[in-house]
Amino acid sequence: MEFNRATFIKQIDQQENWDIIIIGGGATGLGTALDAASRGYSTLLLEQHDFAKGTSSRSTKLVHGGVRYLAQGDISLVYEALHERGLLLKNAPHLVHDQEFIIPCYHWRLKLMYQFGLKFYDLLAGNSGFRKSSFLTIQQVLKAIPGLSAENLIGGIRYSDGQFDDSRLAINLAQTAAEYGGVMINYMQVDALSKNRDGAVNGVKARDLETGLTYQLYAKTIINATGVFVDAILKMDKPGGRALVRPSQGAHIVLDKSFLQGNVALMIPKTADGRVLFAVPWHGKVLVGTTDTPLDACTLEPRPMTEEIDFILNTAGKYLVKKPVHADILSAFAGLRPLAAPGKNTHSTKEISRSHKLIVSDSGLITITGGKWTTYRKMAEDTINRAIALGQQPSAKCITEEVKIHGAEGAKDTGHFAIYGADASLVRKLMKNEPELAGALHPDFQMVKAEVVWMIRHEMARTIEDVLARRSRILFLNAAAAAKLAPAVAELMVQELNKSESWATAQLVDFNALVQQYLLKDGTQEGAYYKKITSA
Repeated sequence: MEFNRATFIKQIDQQENWDIIIIGGGATGLGTALDAASRGYSTLLLEQHDFAKGTSSRSTKLVHGGVRYLAQGDISLVYEALHERGLLLKNAPHLVHDQEFIIPCYHWRLKLMYQFGLKFYDLLAGNSGFRKSSFLTIQQVLKAIPGLSAENLIGGIRYSDGQFDDSRLAINLAQTAAEYGGVMINYMQVDALSKNRDGAVNGVKARDLETGLTYQLYAKTIINATGVFVDAILKMDKPGGRALVRPSQGAHIVLDKSFLQGNVALMIPKTADGRVLFAVPWHGKVLVGTTDTPLDACTLEPRPMTEEIDFILNTAGKYLVKKPVHADILSAFAGLRPLAAPGKNTHSTKEISRSHKLIVSDSGLITITGGKWTTYRKMAEDTINRAIALGQQPSAKCITEEVKIHGAEGAKDTGHFAIYGADASLVRKLMKNEPELAGALHPDFQMVKAEVVWMIRHEMARTIEDVLARRSRILFLNAAAAAKLAPAVAELMVQELNKSESWATAQLVDFNALVQQYLLKDGTQEGAYYKKITSA
């Protein structure tokens, strides 16, 4: 099926009854839609904002088994994740690649512990396409990471894990599900659940946020895959229930590549307060971040806390020769992880399970939560298998271990267009057929007009944010640059979507307000954001 919102809206205008309706367009929901559609079930996915708007575009960009979980003794989770890591490398090679990491060692006891642990990590991974771990001398470590501080260094451990572009994979998953007949609609908010006379959930009431039109849609299976927002859907089913999710925030900053030269990532497995710190090369920048700040509330646009940013800067400064400060931050963002809540209140999320959790309500509503990007496919498989076990769907075999993700087949492009995979040749063809689209959006940046048009026509981009935050990653990489590109993006969207100039103006106001959240203020100086944009 064509990946086009108007086509999908026409489909729900014509079709009221479905086999499966999935609420939520993040990694879990998209993976579940692909699993369901590829088994032959009529599948509808509804996302209240854009695909991967929440947690699924705000990860540390790692496809990994989880070295830290191994240290906690959660071997089954690590084994499962390493298996899924190998499948992602096989099925989405245009977005997932082998990334070399180095753990610097400053004590012999820790060196031996890490070396043993990573050899076990290799053993669990088996022959999955990733390099095995090895010990490095001081000289080898400093050659691989020229910007690393040599003070008290005794060597390091090299190992491999996966790196990926999270929101690009999300878009490609949505496209793949559509190729199997799935109907995928963004900006469609579920406002209520419907039930039959026996109290079994049998549908949803959804509202198109673009037109205001409402739809009553029915299905044999309703799946709640809304990540940190699963409790909101559960309350629609049964008000007053205990919270299923305890959110944990991960904060990240993006720095210039000069802070971590070379192509090797840095991993600090235990910081001063026991958290992990990553510094990872990503799209020509350096992404530095950590996780596990417990929160009590969830928002669509979480913001890094001042103390989180200070912690990242101070900790990174202990290991890097060039010590980052607030003024060096190109963009800062936070993501919320939907951790399965413990039975008792806790002030720490470190010990809350990273495994996913499936809940079936008395009404038959299926809720999937927890987990992480790496295991999205297994989470989806388990979810659809549960629907079958409940008798909601006829039996059908899961095939997603062998399904190539959209863009993987025949992907050859490297450099700027590599994120499109096999579609890169089609973007180039668009530039050739419509020469006016071959020009750059802005003389200072590589992105060309044809990319924006491609994102609108073939990737369901509906707003400036969709283009600059998730289909391209410019907002996350350099927020001031995104602000510079926004007017040109708005102009193209007006033409492609047949929008008014007032729509464009409102879009720019909204986007510039969003940019403020990604550009940190200089102390209490309110005007720092505007200075940073004008000097970018």
